[in-house]
Amino acid sequence: MTAPGLPIGPDLLATLKTISTSTLTTQLFKRGLANVFIQGARPLKTGQRMAGPAFTLRYIPAREDLDGIDVFRDPGHPQRVAVEQIPAGAVLVMDCRGDASVASAGSILATRMQVRGVAGIVTDGGLRDAAGIARLEMPAWCSGPSAPTNLIRHHALDLNAPIGCGGVAVYPGDIMVGDDDGVVCIPAHLAHDVARDGAEQERFEDFVLEEVAHGASIIGLYPPTAPATRARFDTWLAARTAK
Repeated sequence: MTAPGLPIGPDLLATLKTISTSTLTTQLFKRGLANVFIQGARPLKTGQRMAGPAFTLRYIPAREDLDGIDVFRDPGHPQRVAVEQIPAGAVLVMDCRGDASVASAGSILATRMQVRGVAGIVTDGGLRDAAGIARLEMPAWCSGPSAPTNLIRHHALDLNAPIGCGGVAVYPGDIMVGDDDGVVCIPAHLAHDVARDGAEQERFEDFVLEEVAHGASIIGLYPPTAPATRARFDTWLAARTAK
C-alpha cells in the first residue's frame, strides 16, 4: 500500500525515529486508530531506534509433510526470498500468529539483512541466536529468544501482503517505528501529519516535564487548559530556539 500525496523520504523517517512510540500512539488515537502497537514485540537491545516501511512475511501453521528440513534447499523458499528481496531501508515484519515457541529467523539471516541495508526486524514470534542478533547494528523486536527452527511450527507463505502482527493489521508500506517500549505501525498516508504533530507534542511534553520537575502541578498544565500555560510554553520554546 502506497501513500497518496507526499513521498515518504529519509527526512521524514529521520524525524519519526526521534519521536517516541508513546507519542505516536497518542497521535494515531487522536485520528481514530487505537490498535497500532505490536503486542509482545520487545527489543533485543535497548537504546535503538527504527523507522522504515513494512515488508511483510506471513507464516501459517507448519505441516509435517511440507515442512521438513530439506525445504531450505529450495531457493524459492519464502523466508529466504524475503531476506534477499526486502529493499534497503525497509523493515521485515513477520506474522507468526503470536507463537514464540520457535524462531522466525536467526542471526545468519539477520546479518544478511543488515549487510543489505535493512532497517530492522519485527516479529510477534521468537528469534534464535538472539544474542548474536542483539550485537548487530540493525535493531530487532520479538516476543523473546527461541532456539527451535521455525519449521517446527511455521510454514512461510505470503510475501509483502497484508498480515496481522502482534494483533495489528500491517500493510506493506506502512511505516514501522520502534524504540525501547516497542513498535508502532503508522498507516503510510498518515505518516507526514503524525510526524509533524508528534514532534510538536514531544516539544510540549519536554516543557511539561521541566515544569513538573520544578514543582508545578499537572492541573491546567497537562493538558494545557490554563491560559497561562501556553504563554509559558511559547516563552520556553523561544528561549530554546534562540540557543
